[in-house]
Amino acid sequence: MPLSAQDIRERFTRFRILVVGRANAGKTTLLQKVCNTTEKPKIFDGKGKKRGYHDINNELVFRSNPGFVFHDSCGFEAGGEDEFKMMKQFVSERASTRKLNERIHAIWYCIPMDEYHRAITTAEERFFSECDTNNVPVIAVFTKFDALSGVAHGELRMIPGLTRKDVFDKTPERVEEIFANANIWGRLCETPHPPKGYVCLAKMNIDESDCGPLLECTTGALGDEALQMLLISTQQTNLELCIMYAVNREAMTFIKRACQGLLQVSEDECILMQKKIAKWFPHTGNEMRTMGGM
Repeated sequence: MPLSAQDIRERFTRFRILVVGRANAGKTTLLQKVCNTTEKPKIFDGKGKKRGYHDINNELVFRSNPGFVFHDSCGFEAGGEDEFKMMKQFVSERASTRKLNERIHAIWYCIPMDEYHRAITTAEERFFSECDTNNVPVIAVFTKFDALSGVAHGELRMIPGLTRKDVFDKTPERVEEIFANANIWGRLCETPHPPKGYVCLAKMNIDESDCGPLLECTTGALGDEALQMLLISTQQTNLELCIMYAVNREAMTFIKRACQGLLQVSEDECILMQKKIAKWFPHTGNEMRTMGGM
């Protein structure tokens, strides 16, 4: 029997993500942005003891949001056969373990665009060809996407007759052309185990950057509403995501049923709707008082 949203929240106390990507792919910066911090993560083994890196089983946790648990793929991207086997075994075991709090819920595969000419290396080919992640969605995260702006700007400057304003205005379009022509996403989609979606993230090292697209893409890829609620209730940086799912899943359902005459709009029904909406906003003080309880 499928677990309800309430069961998920009771049994899965944290949202667990495997982060894959070569060195200098911007993984740590990305995780800091997701957890709204500049601090380094604390690293623990499965028994809660502090450890260093170099083990995929170790848990990376940020003090600013301990609801997220991250695992680092730890070097298989460099071509080590032992590391690849260890990663593959980790995915196989953690995707279906009966110990619910040890399951991974999503995989973020980081591919840096400052090396877009070699975006898909042997590591990516092996991962998407040999790693069956079961029902765990993989999101391709194209980090350092702003690097393509420099490439596009340089190419446009070489075109005779373009003014500085022309170059500036045409750069975003040229960036999209460079990315499309590289066919990175298309090649990944042709693999035996393709990612469920992708996002392009730029300038994650500045305060104004936004990891919202990654959270939204991951939430959509989860499919299961209970897991979606777990992720949304864990993240604390994207209020818009909470609002979107609260409106689409709860408020719109309520309105549709009322318009179809399937329920009477009573005070009790309104209070129930408010409670359902409040479940998508747990970090705001989850037991939000309903209008009837004020």
